[in-house]
Amino acid sequence: MKNIITQFSRLFVGVLFIISGLIKLNDPVGFSYKLAEYFSEPVFNMPFLEPLALGLAIFLVILEVVLGVMLLVGYKSKLTIWALLLLIVFFTFLTFYSAYFDVVKDCGCFGDALHLTPWQSFTKDIVLLFFILILFINKKLVKPLFSTPVTNIITYASVILCIFMAVWVLNHNPLKDFRPFKVGTNIEKGMEIPEGAPKSVVEMIFIYKVNGVDKEFTEKDLANIPEGATFVDRKDKVITEGYVPPIHDFTMMKDDSDYKEELLKEPKLLLYVTYDLALSNPDGMKKLETITKDAKAKGYKVIAMTASGADEIAKAKKQYGLDIDFYFCDAIPLKTIERSNPSIVVLHNGTVIQKVHYNDVEDLKL
Repeated sequence: MKNIITQFSRLFVGVLFIISGLIKLNDPVGFSYKLAEYFSEPVFNMPFLEPLALGLAIFLVILEVVLGVMLLVGYKSKLTIWALLLLIVFFTFLTFYSAYFDVVKDCGCFGDALHLTPWQSFTKDIVLLFFILILFINKKLVKPLFSTPVTNIITYASVILCIFMAVWVLNHNPLKDFRPFKVGTNIEKGMEIPEGAPKSVVEMIFIYKVNGVDKEFTEKDLANIPEGATFVDRKDKVITEGYVPPIHDFTMMKDDSDYKEELLKEPKLLLYVTYDLALSNPDGMKKLETITKDAKAKGYKVIAMTASGADEIAKAKKQYGLDIDFYFCDAIPLKTIERSNPSIVVLHNGTVIQKVHYNDVEDLKL
């Protein structure tokens, strides 16, 4: 019985680590955004680690896949199980912190393929911790499935294949797009809230300074505010999260007006998406002038979307010869649309027809 439980744990943990790792390896840039969120000031306040987020993301997802393979084939089982235990303890701490302090809404455990709430992520890690502890206690029962040369070849091959996949998706698009803006999606429909969908329950919190100390009061407490207290701020506390459409916070702002309703009705619209012009790839940006001329000649309306300010926009237009209008959108939805900076997106009446990495402009079909 002990051996059966151990082998089931081995299979369950190994397969789950491989699946979870491969989903994130398909989109390591997206996972790096999640790590950067953990490193940000509101969470762990370690902004010095944010520039390292992509490198850490690639290392962690490759480690996750390879450890899953090592466990299944029985490669250096003691070392593998120790590494799995340390990794799951680390992840369990992160998900508990996210859930308890409500700071990161989605841990990114399964990328954009499956969104889990913070408490669901924590529960998942507790389950994994339970099975890994079974493996830890019964390490001697986790034996190699094949001869040493075969086990070594499988392990080393998994490392090489993971590195190859990481390099590929970093220089092109993810092999499988799980994001809300994937090809075939109508953006307007993605922003719709179904009739009868649950709404968020929000409580207003008022902050007053009482005897030099900031104190919070609900609407029911307003009558009990001490005399002489001064108003400081007001914030909304979400009691129950309502339905959030797949696409939200998407704008196409210019001169303080949102043009998305008008632009999403264009039969031929070509978008250049660059969430931060200061970080955009220069070689990729140089290709946009030629694409613009070709697209306009074929009847396309060409625009760019960015979260950068007016000075950066003016600089980019001059530097790269871009005679097009730039529209503002928050960086988060722009990062969700595409991972390359810049990227090219073709829309037909608001529906995503094609998405192209700047390294693949020869694949662009106009």
